[in-house]
Amino acid sequence: MDALPEELLESPDLPLRLQALNDAFAEEQARREHFYAEMTPSKRMEFINGKVVMHSPAKWRHGASMLLLARLLSAYVHRRKLGEVGMEKILVTLTRNDYEPDVVFFGPEMAAEITPDRTKFPAPDLVMEVLSPSTEGRDRGIKKQDYAAHGVREYWIVDPVAQTIEQSQLVDGKYATLGTWKDGEQITSHVVAGFCIPVRAAFDPDANLMAMDSFAR
Repeated sequence: MDALPEELLESPDLPLRLQALNDAFAEEQARREHFYAEMTPSKRMEFINGKVVMHSPAKWRHGASMLLLARLLSAYVHRRKLGEVGMEKILVTLTRNDYEPDVVFFGPEMAAEITPDRTKFPAPDLVMEVLSPSTEGRDRGIKKQDYAAHGVREYWIVDPVAQTIEQSQLVDGKYATLGTWKDGEQITSHVVAGFCIPVRAAFDPDANLMAMDSFAR
């Protein structure tokens, strides 16, 4: 965490300002508990910086890419017993915020703690977010910052319109962009050992099936 600003540390009203922050955060946490109580399986909701964010229905290409990636990753991970894969309604609960990433991977250590009735989850090892016009700002902004701060080791930003995947890896607490991969190229995970797929498999069902078949060899 970054050091407190010098101006704040030297302010004569530091205790009052800290008390105001504590009061504001306590109020925010009360809203967060209300958010948990209001959640239902039919609603896709996130709690970000004290506000409830409701997701509007996604375009077909968004859901299609999410499903294709989740199917590929799940088949690969479960065949090799590398951990667990979740999709969409997995509530990732971080220090301040709660997100429902499109696709997540938990390595063996965290996967061992997952029970059938669990509803809140720690930061995954890998997150994939599929862009939409309403979410791109958060996916590239607060979420990317928050995932890095909480140790998500790899982050994919999937663009179903451009049909590209931007891949970032956690280095010294911040994301380093490894590249933006496009049709005709392959992307290799640095967290899921051996997981290498053609980018096209994230957007084309036939390419997806071919990649799936290769996992059985």
